[in-house]
Amino acid sequence: MNKSELIDAIATTAGLSKADATRALNATTDAITGAMSKGDVVQITGFGSFVTRARAARAGRNPQTGAAIQIKASTVAAFKAGKALKDAVN
Repeated sequence: MNKSELIDAIATTAGLSKADATRALNATTDAITGAMSKGDVVQITGFGSFVTRARAARAGRNPQTGAAIQIKASTVAAFKAGKALKDAVN
Protein backbone atom coordinates (compact mmCIF):
# COMPACT_ATOMS: atom_id res chain seq x y z
CA MET A 1 0.00 0.00 0.00
CA ASN A 2 1.42 3.37 -0.97
CA LYS A 3 0.51 6.83 0.34
CA SER A 4 -2.31 7.47 -2.13
CA GLU A 5 -3.88 4.08 -1.39
CA LEU A 6 -3.63 4.81 2.34
CA ILE A 7 -5.34 8.17 1.80
CA ASP A 8 -8.14 6.43 -0.12
CA ALA A 9 -8.56 3.90 2.72
CA ILE A 10 -8.65 6.67 5.35
CA ALA A 11 -11.18 8.67 3.33
CA THR A 12 -13.44 5.65 2.87
CA THR A 13 -13.23 4.38 6.46
CA ALA A 14 -13.61 7.78 8.15
CA GLY A 15 -16.11 9.22 5.67
CA LEU A 16 -13.79 12.09 4.74
CA SER A 17 -12.99 13.70 1.43
CA LYS A 18 -9.65 12.78 -0.09
CA ALA A 19 -8.39 16.31 0.60
CA ASP A 20 -9.31 16.03 4.29
CA ALA A 21 -7.77 12.56 4.52
CA THR A 22 -4.57 13.89 2.92
CA ARG A 23 -4.38 16.74 5.44
CA ALA A 24 -5.04 14.31 8.32
CA LEU A 25 -2.31 11.91 7.18
CA ASN A 26 0.18 14.73 6.61
CA ALA A 27 -0.59 16.21 10.03
CA THR A 28 -0.10 12.80 11.65
CA THR A 29 3.24 12.14 9.98
CA ASP A 30 4.41 15.70 10.74
CA ALA A 31 3.48 15.29 14.42
CA ILE A 32 5.30 11.94 14.67
CA THR A 33 8.36 13.35 12.88
CA GLY A 34 8.44 16.44 15.10
CA ALA A 35 8.17 14.42 18.30
CA MET A 36 10.84 11.94 17.23
CA SER A 37 13.22 14.73 16.18
CA LYS A 38 13.05 16.00 19.78
CA GLY A 39 13.81 12.49 21.07
CA ASP A 40 10.27 11.77 22.28
CA VAL A 41 8.60 8.37 21.99
CA VAL A 42 5.29 8.29 20.11
CA GLN A 43 3.18 5.46 21.51
CA ILE A 44 -0.12 4.48 19.90
CA THR A 45 -1.82 1.95 22.16
CA GLY A 46 -2.70 -1.23 20.29
CA PHE A 47 -0.58 -0.26 17.28
CA GLY A 48 3.00 0.34 18.37
CA SER A 49 5.69 2.82 19.31
CA PHE A 50 7.88 5.06 17.20
CA VAL A 51 11.24 5.54 18.94
CA THR A 52 14.72 6.80 18.22
CA ARG A 53 17.79 4.70 18.89
CA ALA A 54 21.44 5.65 19.10
CA ARG A 55 23.71 3.77 16.73
CA ALA A 56 27.35 3.69 17.82
CA ALA A 57 30.27 4.56 15.58
CA ARG A 58 31.77 1.49 13.96
CA ALA A 59 34.35 0.34 11.48
CA GLY A 60 33.24 -0.61 7.98
CA ARG A 61 34.66 -1.35 4.56
CA ASN A 62 34.33 0.48 1.27
CA PRO A 63 32.82 -2.19 -1.02
CA GLN A 64 34.61 -0.86 -4.12
CA THR A 65 38.12 -0.63 -2.72
CA GLY A 66 37.98 -2.81 0.38
CA ALA A 67 39.57 0.02 2.38
CA ALA A 68 38.61 0.33 6.05
CA ILE A 69 36.45 3.35 6.85
CA GLN A 70 35.00 4.79 10.05
CA ILE A 71 31.19 5.08 10.11
CA LYS A 72 29.95 7.93 12.32
CA ALA A 73 27.55 7.46 15.22
CA SER A 74 23.96 8.35 14.34
CA THR A 75 20.41 8.39 15.62
CA VAL A 76 17.95 6.17 13.74
CA ALA A 77 14.17 5.91 13.72
CA ALA A 78 12.62 2.60 14.76
CA PHE A 79 9.14 1.15 15.11
CA LYS A 80 8.18 -1.45 17.68
CA ALA A 81 4.89 -3.18 16.91
CA GLY A 82 2.32 -3.48 19.69
CA LYS A 83 0.64 -6.71 20.75
CA ALA A 84 -2.62 -6.02 18.90
CA LEU A 85 -0.75 -5.37 15.63
CA LYS A 86 1.37 -8.50 16.08
CA ASP A 87 -1.76 -10.56 16.73
CA ALA A 88 -3.54 -9.09 13.67
CA VAL A 89 -0.60 -9.89 11.40
CA ASN A 90 -0.26 -13.44 12.68
